[in-house]
Amino acid sequence: MAAGAPRVFVSHLSGVPVFDPNGDQVGRVRDLVAMLRVGGRPPRILGLVVEVVSRRRIFLPMSRVTGVESGQVITTGVVNMRRFEQRPTERLVLGEFLDRRVRLVESDEEVTVLDVAIQQLPARRDWEIDKYFVRKGRGGALRRKGETLTVEWSAVSGFSLEEHGQGAENLVATFERLRPADVANALHHLSPKRRVEVAAALDDDRLADVLEELPEDDQVEILGKLKEERAADVLEAMDPDDAADLLSELPEEDKERLLTLMRPDDAADVRRLMAYEERTAGGLMTTEPIVLRPDATVADALARVRQSDLSPALAAQVYVCRSPDETPTGKYLGTVHFQRLLRDPPFTLVSSIVDSDLVPLPPDTPLPTVTSYLAAYNLVSAPVVDESGSLLGAVTVDDVLDHLLPDDWRETDFHGEGGIRHGR
Repeated sequence: MAAGAPRVFVSHLSGVPVFDPNGDQVGRVRDLVAMLRVGGRPPRILGLVVEVVSRRRIFLPMSRVTGVESGQVITTGVVNMRRFEQRPTERLVLGEFLDRRVRLVESDEEVTVLDVAIQQLPARRDWEIDKYFVRKGRGGALRRKGETLTVEWSAVSGFSLEEHGQGAENLVATFERLRPADVANALHHLSPKRRVEVAAALDDDRLADVLEELPEDDQVEILGKLKEERAADVLEAMDPDDAADLLSELPEEDKERLLTLMRPDDAADVRRLMAYEERTAGGLMTTEPIVLRPDATVADALARVRQSDLSPALAAQVYVCRSPDETPTGKYLGTVHFQRLLRDPPFTLVSSIVDSDLVPLPPDTPLPTVTSYLAAYNLVSAPVVDESGSLLGAVTVDDVLDHLLPDDWRETDFHGEGGIRHGR
């Protein structure tokens, strides 16, 4: 763990206010949600349980938390207001970890957990449990007897999973080490019953990433076994183009019901994509490229490019447009490639280095033309612009490859003989 990474004791988070980027209070922290892991690895913090004004308790993923400091939590502003429901693989830190009797590994002495410290991993938004504040002896948190000490997570037994058994909890913890494509490959080869059990135990963001890598039949099967509100949450967490592709495989009434349950902004993006033919630029594009106004600086652009949840293809360039800066935007002015951003001073306006030479793609551009365009200009993404000059989205090379490969390419076991082998 890098020195200086943020560390917070969870008792200090209880009841602290949660604010959106505009400074408006969303609610207050009531607990933290953790997932135990195999192999002696520290429990991972999945998110916060936040009580909003209506006293409803909702789940806020740590990926949506941008700051934990000065007695407050700052979010990205995207909050799902559905009621929090604890899943079998999840543990509540304040509710289940504190006052728990555990043992010190070195002495086998029984101690009581009084507090838990969490720490953010370097250069990421992921958080893990880092240390435990414990009291020796049999006194609980209200008794003042017994020596207290702060120990590393590895010095305490009782907070990790054994690597055996058939519970979904163990498989989910094991899969956490894998890339989404590898988890999808493993899920595909499980029995249908087991596949649905494990998929249901994944958190929304993780399941969304995995669904994007699964064959369509598996996607439809898993989505159909989820509760409708959970299915809508997962669709919101998917890239809009992937969510649109998945919904297009469902019966019309199921599709409309799920779109109605989704947040209006997310549903609008998906509906817009579903209006285009599948094998066209409009059907392939994502509606969430990096869009900047002309008065943004290189420093602003690099800050956006550094966001951890962006794919490499989307982070390769930014699109400069007049207001509004959400798709469909105002007038599209051009692109700035990541390499150009690295060569210019931070205070440089992106409008002064924009590349406007490349003609953008109309949304009805067929797949072969999109492929040729990316290959001819050595691009990993390309702008899609409508007749009025507004940026609608961007087509990325990974989405193009999905449609160029054989329909059953995801069903290939690329860990087998003759396939791709991953080093340890």
